[in-house]
Amino acid sequence: MRLPVLFLLITVMIDAMGVGLIMPVMPDLIRDVQGGTLAQAAIWGGVLSTVFAVMQFLCSPGLGNLSDHFGRRPVLLVSLAVLTLDYLVMALAGSIWLLLLGRVVGGITSATQATASACMADLSAPKDKAANFGLVGAAFGLGFVLGPLVGGTLGAFGPRAPFYAAALLAGANFAFGLLVMRETVTDRIRRPFTWARANPLCAFRAVSNLPGVRPLLWVFFVYSVALYVYPAIWAYFTQERFGWSTQVIGLSLALFGVTVALVQGGLIRVFLFRLGDRGTVIFGLVLDAISATLIAVIASGTLALILTPIAALGAVVVPALQGIMSRRAPDDAQGELQGVLTSVNALAMILSPLMMTTSFAAFTAESAPIYLPGAPFLLATVLLLGALALFLRARSSVT
Repeated sequence: MRLPVLFLLITVMIDAMGVGLIMPVMPDLIRDVQGGTLAQAAIWGGVLSTVFAVMQFLCSPGLGNLSDHFGRRPVLLVSLAVLTLDYLVMALAGSIWLLLLGRVVGGITSATQATASACMADLSAPKDKAANFGLVGAAFGLGFVLGPLVGGTLGAFGPRAPFYAAALLAGANFAFGLLVMRETVTDRIRRPFTWARANPLCAFRAVSNLPGVRPLLWVFFVYSVALYVYPAIWAYFTQERFGWSTQVIGLSLALFGVTVALVQGGLIRVFLFRLGDRGTVIFGLVLDAISATLIAVIASGTLALILTPIAALGAVVVPALQGIMSRRAPDDAQGELQGVLTSVNALAMILSPLMMTTSFAAFTAESAPIYLPGAPFLLATVLLLGALALFLRARSSVT
């Protein structure tokens, strides 16, 4: 594997790990700096997560446009350097306001995945883009698995230890990138930076005007809202429905993440070869809808564990969609496109937990018309079928 590609994959993996590393210790860290009860810490934790997602939504198109003008290398390296300092600040934070500032900065610099995806698009032949985006997804999935495991282990040394570890990882990758990363934006594809296109709404408009991309952005958004049912509700649902312990919940999430990494890192090439990009998206949407429906209605925790890796096969959707849209974007707009996709994903990350937790509460409360803890997964099924309908409607523009 070429060293620049390895750097890109490590960057994405560390981005995912950095979030997962700190998740197990955030309740303890918030109480350490703020005091109060676990319930109060949970409220602040929700605020910090929302702020992170909002800043990612607002700033990702701007950083994508910056990478189209100044290049992928400086944007990636500056983001990693700032992220390293951000983790150190959070490790040393003595107030909740410093933690809040840390999440603001973290959300701004979290565009590393978008810029890395744009750089991967630069390095890929058109026919290889979807498969190579799968590698990026696999790296993110691996980081998603490793982060909480390492963070939980380091948490035994105190709630600040994972932040130092995250800073060390980001700093080491910055040094690696400084040595091996070459610039992929040449004068042929370099585009002037304008503040107007850094605005998320203007960036959406610009990307939406690309031939055949607008309906695919809607597919991507609806799909993302549906799939966030897993991180938003899985721990609550499995505890309510099956009585799972935190260890079993963690095992199921790790199983899901490992399967996603295997699918996007290798199996997706088989799907793309057999089904093509369009067929792969349809297969993934149908499988996800079936899996969500089954999870909503089954009463066996064992069956839920068996379904977990099967559901993860639907992870072929995102890289296949990315590949279709990337081929429709000119070379000088790859960063903008990936920035918009990151913003769309962040918007889904803001909206989906509210929808899923509300539906869960409504159908598990004593006053619920029927007891149905799987209601969020049925809602996800409806959204997935909606995404499938949107995609089939756009079939004339998708090859």
